[in-house]
Order: sequence, then C-alpha cells, then structure tokens
Amino acid sequence: MSASRRERKHFERKRWMKSSKEPLDFETKNSYALTVEGTNTHLDLRFLNFGPFRDTARVHLAVEDVDEPPQFDTAFYLVEVYEDVAVGTTIQTVSAKDPDATNNSIRYSIDRTTDPTRFFYIDIASGALMTAKSLDREQLSWHNITILAMEMKNPTQIGSISVIIKVLDINDNPPEFVKDHEAYICENAKPGQLIQIVSAVDQDNPQGGHHFYYSLAPEAANNPNFTVRDNQDNTAWILTRRGGFKHQEQGTYYLAILITDGGLPMQSSTSTLTIRVCGCDTDGNVRSCNVEAYSLPVSLSRGALIAILGCIFILLVLILFILTIRKHKKQSLIIDDEENVHENIVRYDDEGGGEEDTEAFDIAALWNPREVQVTKSRRDMLPEIESLSRYVSQSRVGDDNVHNYILTKLHDANTDPSAPPFDSLQTYAFEGNGSVAESLSSLESATTEADPNYDYLTDWGPRFKKLADMYGGPENNEDSL
Repeated sequence: MSASRRERKHFERKRWMKSSKEPLDFETKNSYALTVEGTNTHLDLRFLNFGPFRDTARVHLAVEDVDEPPQFDTAFYLVEVYEDVAVGTTIQTVSAKDPDATNNSIRYSIDRTTDPTRFFYIDIASGALMTAKSLDREQLSWHNITILAMEMKNPTQIGSISVIIKVLDINDNPPEFVKDHEAYICENAKPGQLIQIVSAVDQDNPQGGHHFYYSLAPEAANNPNFTVRDNQDNTAWILTRRGGFKHQEQGTYYLAILITDGGLPMQSSTSTLTIRVCGCDTDGNVRSCNVEAYSLPVSLSRGALIAILGCIFILLVLILFILTIRKHKKQSLIIDDEENVHENIVRYDDEGGGEEDTEAFDIAALWNPREVQVTKSRRDMLPEIESLSRYVSQSRVGDDNVHNYILTKLHDANTDPSAPPFDSLQTYAFEGNGSVAESLSSLESATTEADPNYDYLTDWGPRFKKLADMYGGPENNEDSL
C-alpha cells in the first residue's frame, strides 16, 4: 500500500470517527458492518431511461485497539466515617481495571497533594483505603482526596478518582463558658438578688441541638454566699444567698459551676466565676471596685514585723562584714602609700620576695640612695626583727660614697647577732653551755698543727667509752706493742 493510500485511508477513518454518534470502544465492539448507498440528487431528464441513478456498497469497519488508562467502577466515592474510628480501620475499598485486552495489574496510591497531612493510607494491591491518623470533626470535617490507579507494565497509564470523606460527629467535647465571666456585687446586696446570667458553648454538633445543665460543683454545693438556678434554656442565673457583703473583709469570691451537656456519652466541665464585691450607691450603681490590696495576716503584730526587719538588717551587715574581711585578706603584704594599679612599669625594691632577709640585700639602695629614705613596713615581720640598718643615720651615706655605706652595713651585721641575713656564717660564743666537753667547734681545731689528744675522753665516764675506744685505740695498741 502506497503512502498516499495510507494517508487517504487514515483521513477517511478519522472522518468516520468524527461523524460517529458515540466513541468507539474496542473492548465493547471491535468491528462494524455497514451498507452505504449513493444517490444522484440532480437528474437530467434526457437520461431518465438509463436509470436507476443510485448504488449501494457494503462497508466493513474494524476498530483498532489502543492502550487506555485504568478505569474505576464509579465516577466518585462518598464515604462517611465517625471521628472516633480507630487508626488503621478500612473505610472504603476502591477498584479499577485495565480496559485493554491485556488486562494489566493495577497498583493504587494517594495523590499526596490532596492529603498533605497524611490522614489516610491505601493498600497498593487491594485498594483498601484506611485511616492513618485520628480524625477530628471539630478541626476538619471534610476530606477530599484523589486515588491514583497505575498499570504495572505501563506506568504512564494512570487513572484517577475522587474520594469524598465526611467525618461524622460524636460527643467528645465538654461545654464551657462563652467567655470568662466576671460578676460584680454591691455591698448592700440582698438575699436572692440576681448578679449574673451565664451561658455555655460546645464544639460538638448534636443532631437534636445543644442542651446544657447548670449546677454548683460538688466542692461548692454548700456555698453560703451564692447559688445557681438553671433556666432550662441553656442559660443560668447566679443569685445571692445572703446580704451584708463587705469589701474590707473579702473583696473577691470564686464560684465553681458544673456544666453538663445532654449528649452520649455525656460530657461535663467545671468553670469558675469570679465575683467582686464593690461599693455602690443607693441605686445600685458601682462607685468603687478596686482590687483588694495585700495586707499582713491579723496574727502578725507590729512587733513581729519589726523583729523580722531587724533580722534582715543584721544578716545584711554580716554579709558586708564577711565581704570586707575577704577583700582585706587579698591585699598585698607591703604597705605602700601609692598603690598604682595602672599599666605602668613597676620597680620592685625587694629581692627574694617571701624571705625575711630581703631588706639586707636591698641592692637598689646602691643605685638610688634616696630610696632608703622611704620607710616601708612589712605585715609579716615583727618590728624587732627587721634590719637595724634602716635606722642608720643617712648622713653617713653620700651620693658618691658607696664604700662607707657598705662598711656601715657590714658593721651592723658583725655587731648585731640578731640582724639578718640569717643564712650567713655566725659564730656561736656559748656552745655546749654547762657541758664538761666545753666547745666542740671544729673552727678552733684548725688553729694548731699538732695532732689532737683524745685521752680526756676516758675521764668523761661510761657514756663516752665508745668514743674513747675509737679515738684512743691506736695509741693504746702501740703501747701494748
């Protein structure tokens, strides 16, 4: 078949399909047999003897199969489900099939753009639609999701259907006050006087409408000041039981009211009504209704209050005293008239800080003799053990006579045994006072070249026998030889 004939045949088929009254469906009917008649409507009278001027032809039409997306068995689904349904409950099963002769397997899914919060889940093979979260009619009463059906062998062929889900109401919310009520009562109120009308609301929507019941809460059933009267029209009156209210005695009352609905299961809640005592004129108009100021209990006398304040004052004084002592301990051991805390270069005159003989080696005085005129005392040394050289007359120390100053220091160290430095060599004049051995100093033994004689050790008694044997032994042995 040439290309021109194929194009002409395709054009004729399209023209035939456009002229058909209904869409063709290969799965319903795959062929048609037609009789086509052609008639000449404009006859020439000269050729009437050649008639008839019509002809018929038999036409066989074959419908070709094309791949079509899956089709559902209905146009849409409408599902009703109660809001207390358990999670995982199947609420609807959808069904779609491949209209082609191949009858491919179908897989189901949810278009998540229509269910962004993922309240529902569908089984991929069976098409069972289930709840994935708890439903709440008061938050969202309608859900409109789209279910997709896809052919396994040709994922490009996808069918869709809408599932409309209506969430039915159950009585799961208790009634409550329309708003936070706050009532006012005059000090001259009489018993049985109306002071407030209260009403309630409920988020539930029962079929028979709301019907609320009002009463005092069990803990306030014997309230001596106020009572509640149910009007049987979803409102209630708050009435006084007595008169003679005084703002000075009690400026605010709290009344607990129990509100119950008529649903199944029955729901109830307790709301608190605040009632303030106000000063009114003779016509009942409020003049003053200030919040009651805080006052001390009657049992707390003025003397007790003064005692409490005194204890607080003493405690503050003790804290300040402790902080002062801690700050004093952190001060430097050197008392200096000028305590410069700036970031300047500081010259330290005491070398070997922490030792008691630092004043004896004050070398800075050699370079700046005027420093010796500055008197500094130490907190960690008693005055009597400080260097006596600080009291030497400064007239002996000239600017260019350092030698005399050193001699003065040397004279002080030689003449005063108690003067520092304490780690210098000292001569002890009274060693072994009261001992028969007299002086044991090895310094005196260096003045003679003769061999020491230790015979006197035998005269000291048994206690020195061991020493006598050690030092007198060789001579005794020579004598015996």
